[in-house]
Amino acid sequence: SDAPREQMITLGQAFQQLNTQIREQTLTPDSAQMRFQGILRELRDVTEPYRQKICNDSIRFVFPLKDYNEEHIGGNGFGFRPRGFNLFDHAVQGSHPAHDIFIYDRNQDSVDDQTDLPVDVLAMRPGVVVATETNWTPESSYRGGNFVWIYDPCLDGLFYYAHHSKVMVEVGDEIVMGQKIAEVGRTGLNAAKRRSGTHLHLMYLQLTPEALPQPINTYDWLADAEVIR
Repeated sequence: SDAPREQMITLGQAFQQLNTQIREQTLTPDSAQMRFQGILRELRDVTEPYRQKICNDSIRFVFPLKDYNEEHIGGNGFGFRPRGFNLFDHAVQGSHPAHDIFIYDRNQDSVDDQTDLPVDVLAMRPGVVVATETNWTPESSYRGGNFVWIYDPCLDGLFYYAHHSKVMVEVGDEIVMGQKIAEVGRTGLNAAKRRSGTHLHLMYLQLTPEALPQPINTYDWLADAEVIR
C-alpha cells in the first residue's frame, strides 16, 4: 500500500479520540478546532502518494445504498440544514448538515422489507477510513450510533456515514468507490426511536485551505451517482 498504514492508523486514532472528546465536552471548542486542523493537515501529507495514484480529473460518485437511489432521500432533498453547524461544540444542536436516505423497513428490524436482507452501505468515493464506531448500545446517549468517517484525498474532504447496524471497515483501510463499508441500521440516540424511519445519515465536510470543515449539500452528487444493484 502506498499510504503509510501505520501513520494512517495513528492519525485515525487521534481523530477518533478527538471525536470522543468533542462529544464528551472535555475540550474547549477552540482547542478541538486546533487539534482537528493539525490532524487533517498531517492527513493531507500522509495521503499525498495515494492521491497521486488514485486521483484524476473525473469526479464520480456511487450512490451510498445498494439498490436505492435519490428518490429515497428524506424530505425531497430539503433535509440539508447547515445553519448553526459547529463540529467542535457538541452543545450546539439543531443543525442537520446532511441527508437521510431511507430504506423500506416498516417493522424497523433493519432489514429491507422487499428482499428480507440488510441494506449495504457503499462508499460514495475512494478514500481512507479515519474513524469508526462499532459497539454502540442503547445505553449510549450519543447521536451517531455506529459510524464511519472516510477522508477523500481527491476532494480533500470527509464523508461521514452513520446509524449502521454493522461496520465492515477499520481505521487505516484504503477504500475503493462502491465498496461495502457497513449495513444500514437504527443505532444512535434518535435513530433508535420508533418515530424514526430506518435510514443512512450522510454528511460531507469540505476542508478549507486552513483545514476547517465546511458542510456541503451532497444532493446533486447523490442525484448523479451511479446506482449499484
